[in-house]
Amino acid sequence: MDRPRIESPIELESFRILRSRVNTAGLQPCTRAVTERVIHTSADVEYADDLVCDELALHSGWHALHNGAPLIVDVRMLAAGITSRDAIVALDGAPDRDTTPADGLTRSAAGVRAAAAEHPDGAVWAIGNAPTALRELLALAAAGALRPALVVGLPVGFVDAADAKAALRASGLPAVSNRSAKGGTAVAAAAVNALLYLQEPV
Repeated sequence: MDRPRIESPIELESFRILRSRVNTAGLQPCTRAVTERVIHTSADVEYADDLVCDELALHSGWHALHNGAPLIVDVRMLAAGITSRDAIVALDGAPDRDTTPADGLTRSAAGVRAAAAEHPDGAVWAIGNAPTALRELLALAAAGALRPALVVGLPVGFVDAADAKAALRASGLPAVSNRSAKGGTAVAAAAVNALLYLQEPV
């Protein structure tokens, strides 16, 4: 297991303030870690009620991440926010991977399709930008072409973001999401970082 992170005084004070405003003491370990990290990153206490966490799913994601499972993200900005390990950006890919939009797909969705072909089983997926990427992930999973360990589904936007996240929850996939249209790459990265920073869920 990696050594514990050393938190800065500012980070410690930020979490003290957070916990004075939102009571997270009763949450289970992974759920608490994700909820607090998302609120800390966004300074938005509404996430305490907006996030939809499944402790078993998060525990599965924790084990996958800490045992070297691929971490696949939808955009480079999300990858840049992952601070303790490398992430595979679905839009980048290997030189021979074709992520050119086809069949009416957006570039994000095409990247997800290509990445899923390379990592169909056991990866952790983080979608923080495009609802179309999350929709493609759901379609691939429904077709049996993708079996993720965890989906961090937190895309942002007024067009289909909330509905795509509702579809993720209805899919039965192991996931963390939120109910509203808000979200984004920083929030998705925070959820992933929370699991990476957590030493042992007990």
